[in-house]
Amino acid sequence: MAEGVLSPGVNLEAFSQAIAAIQALRSSVTRVFDCLKDGMRNKETLEGREKSFVACFQESLHSVSRDLRCVRGRLPAVRGTGTLERCELERLSNLVGKPSENHPLHNSGLLSLDPVQDKTPLYSQLLQAYKWSNKLQYHAGLASGLLNQQSLKRSANQMGVSAKRRPKAQPTTLVLPPQYVDDVISRIDRMFPEMSIHLSRPNGTSAMLLVTLGKVLKVIVVMRSLFIDRTIVKGYNENVYTEDGKVDIWSKSNYQVFQKVTDHATTALLHYQLPQMPDVVVRSFMTWLRSYIKLFQAPCQRCGKFLQDGLPPTWRDFRTLEAFHDTCRQ
Repeated sequence: MAEGVLSPGVNLEAFSQAIAAIQALRSSVTRVFDCLKDGMRNKETLEGREKSFVACFQESLHSVSRDLRCVRGRLPAVRGTGTLERCELERLSNLVGKPSENHPLHNSGLLSLDPVQDKTPLYSQLLQAYKWSNKLQYHAGLASGLLNQQSLKRSANQMGVSAKRRPKAQPTTLVLPPQYVDDVISRIDRMFPEMSIHLSRPNGTSAMLLVTLGKVLKVIVVMRSLFIDRTIVKGYNENVYTEDGKVDIWSKSNYQVFQKVTDHATTALLHYQLPQMPDVVVRSFMTWLRSYIKLFQAPCQRCGKFLQDGLPPTWRDFRTLEAFHDTCRQ
């Protein structure tokens, strides 16, 4: 019996027998209700239907009595009363015992006692997070095993070539020297006469561009090396500086038309992506941005109108640079 103990105070063998006894009892009770549901049917005469119903009901009740395994006493057939003494199922329930409550839950065991589960379901969330953590650890182990099988040797072992003669690793695009970034921006500035670009580095080596497009708008471009991080478009007459004289990279434009252009510029950043040639990305983005020189003069290429819902066509196609309203481009 010692092998059937699940934990201190819990008898696993008695627990299994009790579950089997409960399942048999539930089946017998189900047959009783099925007999009551069917009633007196499938017989031609009334007397035959009554006898069949009584016989079926008695047999079902006796099955319930047998499944309870009573020591003494008997269930009544249809009417009358009877007494049931201590039965086998009751004996098994007493043998199961109670599980030990000496688990090292510490303070986490008090989380299940929270009376306001709807407002602070912390305990259920912790359980869910624990399940996901186990799943993540399991799948990470599988992925690690598969990757180890396909391990690639990317070392610089070149058949006896010494470390001094090995070629030096070229710098990646994330660590380009500031002189190279300045040279790329100056070339782009010379490409577009209608556009003036002012470069500054207020926070170290990362560049910040203030692009003025004619007398239409101003664009604040925050860069990380040659990668454009974010852009903010404002009107030509709007203030782009904070009170201490620094470029304001957080506040939005006060005009809805330039807020729309800011959203489109963010979409353009996601479209023009070429990590191997970041200078081409910056040049392509500036070419696309230059098409807004006629923001208030170009009609929509689909509907032919200059204004729709009080706004000019703020969208520019990434390839043709044609103007469209935000709703007409689809």
